[in-house]
Amino acid sequence: MCALQPENEFLRRRRTAWAIAAVLFGGSVVNYLDRAVLGVVMPRIRRDLVLTNQQYGWVVNAFLVAYMISYVLGGRLADRFGYRRVVAFSIGAWSLAGMSHALVRGLAGLASARAVLGLGEAAFYPAAIAGIAAWFPPKDRAKAVGWLLSALSVGTLLAVPVVAWITANYGWRASFLATGAVGFLLLPPWRRLHRRTPEGPRAVCPPAQENSDSGARTPLAFVLRTRKYWCTLAARSCSDAAWYFYLFWMPGYFQEARGLSLETVGGLLWIPYLAAGAGSVAGAWFSSALIQRGFNLDRARKAVLIPSAALGALGAFSYFAGSYTAAVAIVAVALFGHQSWSSNLHTAISEISPPEHVAVLYGMTGAAGTLMGAVAQLVIGPVVDAAGYRPVFVGAGLIYVAAACLLLAGGRIEEIRPRSAALRTSL
Repeated sequence: MCALQPENEFLRRRRTAWAIAAVLFGGSVVNYLDRAVLGVVMPRIRRDLVLTNQQYGWVVNAFLVAYMISYVLGGRLADRFGYRRVVAFSIGAWSLAGMSHALVRGLAGLASARAVLGLGEAAFYPAAIAGIAAWFPPKDRAKAVGWLLSALSVGTLLAVPVVAWITANYGWRASFLATGAVGFLLLPPWRRLHRRTPEGPRAVCPPAQENSDSGARTPLAFVLRTRKYWCTLAARSCSDAAWYFYLFWMPGYFQEARGLSLETVGGLLWIPYLAAGAGSVAGAWFSSALIQRGFNLDRARKAVLIPSAALGALGAFSYFAGSYTAAVAIVAVALFGHQSWSSNLHTAISEISPPEHVAVLYGMTGAAGTLMGAVAQLVIGPVVDAAGYRPVFVGAGLIYVAAACLLLAGGRIEEIRPRSAALRTSL
């Protein structure tokens, strides 16, 4: 997969690879900052626009359905036209959509703005993963993916205090305007970086590493017939549904069920999101360290994935905590586990995918996760209205157990190839 490179060229490309990863990190921060605004100001929007919990679920669903569609489309476009163009387009599109929330006057307008936001944001991640797969070898790839996913937590962490402050002083519409405009700051450095660097090589390799790429292509249809891919897709779908619950409903839960003010929530909920970001980096670096110690990909990833899923399952107990501080602490542990799981699972998706199909296959897993999240929203709203949050928290914990079982059912984490192609590669 890697070509032989002189030492100076290797160092230059390595620096470029991490510069690209840094801008993608910034894009991921803004991506989640923009989408998290709605969850923070949800009680005020519901009051001003006169929305029920069920109607709020419809609004979230409008985002998720559009997100699901664009995840696959964005992956396909990234494989066809390159990650560079798709990343730039997605940032501009979601930034405009985020700002448009300030103009809404009712349910239809809010749902439409969320749908356009979903279309713009979803294309970013398969393109970003394709860029990371192109620039980073396996021993460093999880680190880059971990930083990318830690940005999700950073964006959500920033959203709670920043949006709470802007909303308290200038109203919720100003929050959407301010956060939406930030994305445009990323476009100039992204364009400057790629003026001197086109699409980049397929993985940056040390100068002493040999080229192991046989040039054989694996048909996309073959991958889509394998149990490994579908089990991995289902595992991600389960955990994504739980993440969307925490993202869209947790700020409202602590305000409505725990009786906290928006300002108190803004001062507390940065803690779980900080823990989630730490989980992204810690999980990625630990599995990378195992690879450097001689573990193969399968053992290294699963040594982190299974314990991480167990931590995610602990989130079910947050509802039963006697105090809101204990509940926040348990959620922090659960989100640490979730993002440690995600950094390794998302990396594993790129590792089981043939190089020529990384973006579209990753996009399909993201679309499936979004679909699961959308279906869950149809259930969460009515359940919260009828029975409160307890069944939802319990379900969010159990779903990690199902995700871990699906991962194990998929077999070894290794590139999916037809038997004949594998034999040619080994010769």
